[in-house]
Amino acid sequence: MNAVEIKNLSKNFGTKQAVCSLDMTVPMGSIYGFIGENGSGKSTTEKMICGLIPASTGSIRLFGKDFTDIDIRAKVGVLIESPGCFPGLTVWDNMMLQAANLSIPNAEQEIVKILKTVRMEGAAGNKYKNCSLGMKQRVGIAMALLGDPALLVLDEPLNGLDADGMRIMREVFCDIIKDGNRSVIISSHLLGELQKVATHYGIIRHGKMICEMTADELDASCRTYIALKAEDQSRAKAHLSCQYSRVEEDEAEYIRIYDEATPEEVVTYLYKKGISVTEIMTDKIGLEEYYIDLMKGSR
Repeated sequence: MNAVEIKNLSKNFGTKQAVCSLDMTVPMGSIYGFIGENGSGKSTTEKMICGLIPASTGSIRLFGKDFTDIDIRAKVGVLIESPGCFPGLTVWDNMMLQAANLSIPNAEQEIVKILKTVRMEGAAGNKYKNCSLGMKQRVGIAMALLGDPALLVLDEPLNGLDADGMRIMREVFCDIIKDGNRSVIISSHLLGELQKVATHYGIIRHGKMICEMTADELDASCRTYIALKAEDQSRAKAHLSCQYSRVEEDEAEYIRIYDEATPEEVVTYLYKKGISVTEIMTDKIGLEEYYIDLMKGSR
């Protein structure tokens, strides 16, 4: 059984179609990276999953049942845009108010457990307005975790975080799904960070799903390349372009060769042309480059 199954989902705002005949599958126990440009329909899709806005057409099933089922709705935790917290209240008091809204029994024990999960147990007495951006994002996730939901829907939870905040968030996401009973949908523009935690991906463009894949399928699809620097970069690139079908120079001024070749073959070829190689390595493109290439092909 999948956590989310969407078929032929569309949403119109007047004459504008924000989501168009979208299919989407989020497996149980997964971290689903939902990727797309601004205005591609990510947030609109998430809001429809959560029941915040109605769909124009199509179906949404959560855990095998229609998403409008009351018991199913109780299994969904949401963080879209920003947490609904009172700035002047402490983190603990905000959590207690939300627990009261949800009629959660044994609220204090659950809040203690959740704050530990999101690495906020030492900041429960902080006023929300005094929390850093990273702390506020974790409070939002903590609020979404109240009631032990089986599905979390998080809209851009990584935005604006520093390196340490990113690291903590990665740990939190891995802890959230470690028992296999919870799934997480995360939309994000920070594809390098998303690649470190996501188990599945959905890539959307102009409201349409371009592709869905697992992390293993992404790894298999990402091209391996040889990157090098030479004493004479321009001559090296010119000669390599004659020998290989795809040769490019990246932002770090490495020459990349995407053809099937070995570093030894490339070094030998350039040596015969009187060009010395100063650096050479093999690498593989990441999610960000794969996404950019995919978007170019779907224009």
